[in-house]
Formats: sequence, C-alpha cells, structure tokens
Amino acid sequence: MTPQKIYVAGHRGMVGSAICRALKAIGKKDIITRDRQSLDLTSQSAVTSFFNEVRPDVVYLAAAKVGGIHANNTQPVSFIYENLMIELNAIDAAYKAGVKSLLLLGSSCIYPKLATQPMTEEMLLSGPLEATNEPYAIAKIAGIKLCESYNRQYGVDYRSIMPTNLYGLNDNYHPEGSHVIPGLIRRFHEAKVANATSVTVWGSGEPRREFLFSDDLAEASLFVMSLNLEDYQSVTSPMQSHLNVGSGSDMTIRELAELIKKVVGFNGEILFDTSKPDGPPKKLMDSSKLNHLGWKPSVTLETGLSIAYKDFLSKI
Repeated sequence: MTPQKIYVAGHRGMVGSAICRALKAIGKKDIITRDRQSLDLTSQSAVTSFFNEVRPDVVYLAAAKVGGIHANNTQPVSFIYENLMIELNAIDAAYKAGVKSLLLLGSSCIYPKLATQPMTEEMLLSGPLEATNEPYAIAKIAGIKLCESYNRQYGVDYRSIMPTNLYGLNDNYHPEGSHVIPGLIRRFHEAKVANATSVTVWGSGEPRREFLFSDDLAEASLFVMSLNLEDYQSVTSPMQSHLNVGSGSDMTIRELAELIKKVVGFNGEILFDTSKPDGPPKKLMDSSKLNHLGWKPSVTLETGLSIAYKDFLSKI
C-alpha cells in the first residue's frame, strides 16, 4: 500500500509544527511542507500549481495570520484578508486536486462575545462577535462554512476543529503581536533580567480564559482525522460540522499571571492597566463531544508553561 502524502500548511508555526511532531511520532514519513518563501498561500495561482504538482492525500490546514488583541485591533485588514485567502485557495485547490480528507484549524473566537458558558458548538452565529477580533473570527467562520459547503456539494470529508487559547513550542513571542501567554512569558522574563520591581498586565486581570498546550491540540487533530465518518457524523451535522477542542477548565488572567511569574522566577509585583481592553469576560469551551469520542488533553498548564518557557529561552 502506497503511504499517504500528508501536507501540513503552516508547519513552522506553533500548531503546524506540533502536528508534524505528532505525525512523525506515529511513523508518518511522507509529510509535505512549504515555507512562505516557497509557497504564498494567499496566491491562488501559486496554491493551485502546488496542489496540482504535489497531489497530497491528506491536508492539515494550520496556516493562519494570528495575533493578540493589539495585533487584531491595529491590523484588521490583514487578519480578515489573509485568512480568507488562505482558506479559499487551499480548500478549493485541495478539492480540485482530488484531496478527500482535510482538517481546518480554527479558533474559539468564532463564538459570540457573550455566548453562554461553556460554549457549545451550537453557539456559532448566535450573537455578536467580540469587536477586537471580529475580522479574524469572520474569516474562521467562513472556513468552517467552506468545508461544510464542499462536503455537501461534492461529497468530500473536510473537517474543522476549534481550539481554545493555545500556547507551546514555536509560539510567537513578539512584544506587540503575541497572545497572552507568550506575551507574559516575555514580559516576566525581561523584568526578571532587568531586576524590575513590577510587571504591568493589560486589563483588569478578571477575565477568565481556558488554555491548551499545542501538542495536545496536535494529538486532537490526528484523533479527529482518524475517526471514521460515521463516528464523526454522530456528534456533528452537515451544517454544524466543527468540534471544540479545549482543556475543560479556565482561570482568571490574574491567576495566569501569578502562575507565569512562578514559572519564570520573577519576584516583583504584578500591576494591572485597566485602561487597556479586557476582551470577553469569559471564554470556556464545551469539548464534551470530542471527549465523548475518546480524546482528552494530557499536559497540565504548569507543565506546559515550563516547557514553553524553556522554548522561549532557547530562542533568545
């Protein structure tokens, strides 16, 4: 039997690299990757040529333009345009090249700002989105609906998973463009090195967030792709085909900051800048459908933060 050719889009990012590690761990060898210099996923002609030449059997679509509140607020065009183009080009080219199996990686920000907690898959499109990341959320919702539409019209098996807030190896530690965990790891480390007396965290510290280690998400990705169609469809529907992937518990940003302070070894005070936006008051995923099918995370937050901090130190 010919080995499957597996294309992982976004292999250099946190999620894509975790998926590559997980695939290699189970013996997959024919893993196809391309960096941005080799393949511009926002170019329809480039993506079409790539799929026609390579003809992968399976696609993990982990490539995306991502960032925290500041990046989303200041670059809304980039977040909606680039993500829409990546999804449109990759999904359409995959179908035309005969790809039967594809997984789209989305985000919990697809759900309404004031969604009932914990957020079930049924909450999609039930209310207004959080304004600070609405362009990104719209693009990811479109990706889900693209997969569903290709399934309905062409009979392919394109699946979607919506992870909660992620962190892990190969994260983005940019001082302005990062998410909360890598941003705080960098800030606490720099304060520790500088012998600073305090670290200032955006917002009130009261919003609650859920976090998942990237390698746990990678395991979930492979698990979802390994499900037979009957099992997958037992917890989804043609017009609501995405699955949540979360850790099942949340904490306040204040509690998170205290934990990162401990992991980094910073001894100063934590201050909160309430002039900065908090974002949604609470974001907790209901991952019971995926749990029911047999997947659960394995990495605790403190363990994952320690691994992430070591990764950060290796990069600076």
